[in-house]
Amino acid sequence: MRRPFSASVAVVAAACITAGCGAGTDDQTNSAHPPKRDTVTISDSDLRDLTVPEEMEVEYAEHTLVKECMESKGFKYWMGTVASVDAREAGRYVIDDVAWAKKYGYGRPFDEAAEKDRREHPNVRYPNDLSRKDRIRYNTALNGAYNDVLSVDLPAGGTIETPRAGCWAEAQTELYGDLKSWFEAKKTVTSLTPLYVPDILADKRMKNAVSAWSHCMKKAGRPFASPDELREKRITLTTGMSSSEARKFEVDLAVTEATCAAQTSLGKTARTLERAYLAPLLKKYGKENVSYQRMRLTALSRAQDLDSG
Repeated sequence: MRRPFSASVAVVAAACITAGCGAGTDDQTNSAHPPKRDTVTISDSDLRDLTVPEEMEVEYAEHTLVKECMESKGFKYWMGTVASVDAREAGRYVIDDVAWAKKYGYGRPFDEAAEKDRREHPNVRYPNDLSRKDRIRYNTALNGAYNDVLSVDLPAGGTIETPRAGCWAEAQTELYGDLKSWFEAKKTVTSLTPLYVPDILADKRMKNAVSAWSHCMKKAGRPFASPDELREKRITLTTGMSSSEARKFEVDLAVTEATCAAQTSLGKTARTLERAYLAPLLKKYGKENVSYQRMRLTALSRAQDLDSG
């Protein structure tokens, strides 16, 4: 891929064991890139998950399409940021990569970059400087109307919604094909963690690995019963510290955690158990998983076409 990616931001993975995610319509409806009519054929034998660089390429293409769409509607828009490979490692249940821990601690650099984006990115400042009327038009052009939404019931319960229109919806439609099918497949497959994480934590193999890790941490002068407890107390331990002081403290703590996780195979155990417990759920939601993989590969092909165009 020839286009450089934007500066990284943290990717927050909620409840995951091994992974670090206006009103009315605008008068102008034509975007710079209308939905593609080309057909991308992905056979069953080709189905697979995307690599991290491929995920980044698709996200970059999505940001590109949103930018072009917003500009076609008369607004200024800047490329959003795409999280780096290293940023996507943040938020894991346990860190077991010592080199990553030495460099990033618990991902504070990514958190601070994301916070800076939330305050200072041109896409935040620009709409705030518009008149109230134009700001409403801007938000509707970008995000669609929140009284016209698609919804999907999640496997673990609850419902999630997304607008049918707006530049984000247009970009996703162009890349993935059908917005409704994409939204349903994505939210089903990526919302399975609450169904299997409790089983992993209750598994004897996991409990033994956590116990061994805790013993290692205690010997190193860091008495934590589990990675969960460490993360809860880490916030309190760094309260009142400057950014540089907190970063140094977190790097030291993360290196100790990663060293113990590597020595006790806690990270490896967590990943092995996740694959084991996730597999039957992916089989149960096989139709959605097949659609999810196929549409992501379709989006990758279209992203590569945009990149070479």
